[in-house]
Amino acid sequence: MADASARRRADAVRVIFLGPPGAGKGTQAARLAAHLDVPRVATGDMLRTAIARRTPLGQEAAPLMEQGNLVPDDLLVAFVRERITEPDCGRGFVLDGFPRTLGQAEGLEQMTGGDPRAWVVFDFEVPREVLMLRLSGRRWCPRCQATYHVVNDPPRRDLVCDRDGVELVQRDDDREAVVAHRLEEYARRTFPLIDYYGRRARLVPVDGNRPMDVVFRDLLKAVEVRV
Repeated sequence: MADASARRRADAVRVIFLGPPGAGKGTQAARLAAHLDVPRVATGDMLRTAIARRTPLGQEAAPLMEQGNLVPDDLLVAFVRERITEPDCGRGFVLDGFPRTLGQAEGLEQMTGGDPRAWVVFDFEVPREVLMLRLSGRRWCPRCQATYHVVNDPPRRDLVCDRDGVELVQRDDDREAVVAHRLEEYARRTFPLIDYYGRRARLVPVDGNRPMDVVFRDLLKAVEVRV
């Protein structure tokens, strides 16, 4: 029934964000989803929540993410399939962090009825040295989940959350060695999706190393052609 429902929504808004970790996809995906009034389906956030709640999926995903590895395709496909059949995805959705492999892309097409030619796929491009700085400089509040950056968005007091005064921490998947591994994993497993969607959808290259508002204006122009 879920697949039939997805096919009936073949004209819904569907946007995919591709790009390496730290490219700014999450911020832009959230803004675009709000602009289009559709949910942002962010697998990274969903997985971290599952880990914090110690769900079966979270317990299986935790050691993989701590080492910078990707969660197996079958688990993520099932996770996303369940999410996009919820009522709030009836008009469409913005995918952030999925798909990351060819297997996930094929699973996405199956669960949505295939034919991604009308989809908009943004491919974010950012130099590696910028990505390393963005990711390894991130800090996180374990109580309120607020995020900061030691260079680009520091807290008012050194390494203390502005909201609740809790000491900020560096998540395991933001440590420099893990970041380097994550970028290698992206190049090996996710980069082939650029060619895949270049042949099957409307692929839009995005220079992510620019001010956020400038990048967002480009996204809006591309989506307005679609909607």
